[in-house]
Amino acid sequence: MNQKEETIDYNNELFEHYQFQADKGQEPLRVDKFLMNRIENATRNKIQNAAKNGFIFVNQKSVKSNYKVKPGDITKVMFLHPPYENLLIAEEMPLNIVYEDTSLLVINKPPGIVVHPGHGNYSGTLLNGLIYHFKNLPSNKDGRPGLVHRIDKDTSGLLVIAKTEFSMTNLAKQFYLKSSKRKYHTLVWGSVQNDEGTINENLVRDPKNRLIMSVPEDKELGKNAITHYKVLERFNYVTLLECQLETGRTHQIRAHMKFIGHPIFNDKRYGGDKILKGTIFNKYKQFVQNCFKILPRQALHAKTLGFLHPKSNKEISFESDLPEDFTKCLNKWKNYSNNI
Repeated sequence: MNQKEETIDYNNELFEHYQFQADKGQEPLRVDKFLMNRIENATRNKIQNAAKNGFIFVNQKSVKSNYKVKPGDITKVMFLHPPYENLLIAEEMPLNIVYEDTSLLVINKPPGIVVHPGHGNYSGTLLNGLIYHFKNLPSNKDGRPGLVHRIDKDTSGLLVIAKTEFSMTNLAKQFYLKSSKRKYHTLVWGSVQNDEGTINENLVRDPKNRLIMSVPEDKELGKNAITHYKVLERFNYVTLLECQLETGRTHQIRAHMKFIGHPIFNDKRYGGDKILKGTIFNKYKQFVQNCFKILPRQALHAKTLGFLHPKSNKEISFESDLPEDFTKCLNKWKNYSNNI
């Protein structure tokens, strides 16, 4: 950022940080609660301060925190500064680069790293590290340098990064047209009945908790989402699956697994952080708690990534090993199931 941008006087101009339109079925709800359900990592105190300062608007009018949001209301949170995620700062961090050429690079992301800045995560993201190591990366449609796709903070695995405008356009088109190949390994609760199957269910923001996705009762709503799965191994009360994405919706595998009754192991947001299958014995409960400590996140890893190289048009594919926390947890379940 240049000096002019840093010292510019915005003349009290407000910058939009968030905008949400209430669903048709929205029941009257205080605007502070409405926003807390939609903004990740937002505290009630912060939202109430925004209201106190006149920075929460409903249908273009400033409202107090006790305003009740109604169906169709357009709610905006605005501040005197641009969104922090737009103020990208280069930060030195190690990158696990699996492959690199003049067009692109493939990175193996460790768990716990957010891909790009957002509310509550303004530094220490993969994107901060990318712009430190690579100058002049092309921006995607959201203005984020190099990013063709993303994976969740606590999901580990492979990501492709575009280094040229041509690569960005070409790769984004492949992901949009569903021609890229993405396979994940995941450990889910329960014994999945069929050895393989396909989940073809639309996904929407959950009406009660906007931080998660869910399958709507009305099949006309939401975006089409297709996940193919195959059983790799069974361990009595949990199952190791390979999931292949045909579409790439937010939290797709996590939401689909919950929908079929098999939440991902230790997926807090989708209910997988509780003991959902097994015995009532304390020894078993202690065993599962130990597994949760070893793998303190959802058991989901982006294992395989394949696409056509933008320059040569030849198919290339990459594999990544399961990270240590996932492997240790799997080994514990293997030992447990072998000793029952």
